[in-house]
Amino acid sequence: MISWLSVRAIHFYQRVGPSRLRGACRFEPSCSNYALLAIEKHGAVRGWKMSLNRIHRCRFPNGGEDYP
Repeated sequence: MISWLSVRAIHFYQRVGPSRLRGACRFEPSCSNYALLAIEKHGAVRGWKMSLNRIHRCRFPNGGEDYP
């Protein structure tokens, strides 16, 4: 249930979130796509924890390719 709601919330953000936030990601895949992958692979609780840690790292000099 939580995973389904999480995925829906991320898809909503991808559609309506500010483009300057969505386009500013320094990583590949983008942070929201990373969150989707992490939630699908590890479940909602661990996936969100991994996603929030990744967002916290999203500043210079970090960046590049990073998969869950």
